[in-house]
Amino acid sequence: MNGVQLKTAAELALQREAGRLLARVFAMLDQSIVAGMSTLQINDLAERYIVDELQARPASKGQYGFAYVLNTSVNDVVCHGVPSSTQLLKDGDIINVDITLEKNGFIADSSKMYGVGKLSFVAQQLVDDCYLALWLGINAVKPGARLGDIGFAIEQFARSKGYSVVREYCGHGIGREMHEAPQVLHYGAAGTGMLLKPGMVFTIEPMLNQGSAKVKTKKDGWTVVTRDKKLSAQWEHTIAVTDSGVEVLTLRAEEQAQLQQET
Repeated sequence: MNGVQLKTAAELALQREAGRLLARVFAMLDQSIVAGMSTLQINDLAERYIVDELQARPASKGQYGFAYVLNTSVNDVVCHGVPSSTQLLKDGDIINVDITLEKNGFIADSSKMYGVGKLSFVAQQLVDDCYLALWLGINAVKPGARLGDIGFAIEQFARSKGYSVVREYCGHGIGREMHEAPQVLHYGAAGTGMLLKPGMVFTIEPMLNQGSAKVKTKKDGWTVVTRDKKLSAQWEHTIAVTDSGVEVLTLRAEEQAQLQQET
């Protein structure tokens, strides 16, 4: 399996708990992200909640020398935005908050888009369509499918809506380590790539740009922005391949309610 670590039932139970706790962090932030607050305040809120309330570890802090517990990527920031006390959210902003959490040795990784105040039509459409792209990728997961099926589903939908797919960054296996095999591309050809097997755990995290797919990294060495300065959006979940299909380990309460309505 080219280095892919298949999780046992016991390991998956531990990772499921990490995902459940991470979903609670987003539920807390749902009531907190408003115009006028700084992105560093979001970071500090999440850190206190993860450490003090959940008795867990913010897995991103210290990883690769990163000093914060999450990424805050606003508007034309594609990913890896660095929290700052001077970056204040304003009405109309879109922000991706990307958080990792470790509990009992296993890590979960998820990100969510937030709209601040009233969004423009195009900003709201980008956020909504990126979320749909994430779920098209998730729904392509089942035993016997291939990694390329995920990227194909995402890319075809994105192109149909006029968006470009960022190619420099991808999903990844995750477990005891933040980044494990395999790499999960958000573009590709159906029927190609690694065969999906029960016990595989990885993230799906498409980044869609309003304009060109071209990106660049700012001088801080972290923040990735669109070259044309147009908007970018991203959503992410940690998923597990099961015997019968797929389980979203970082599923949030509002998503659980929606899925129950649909079934």
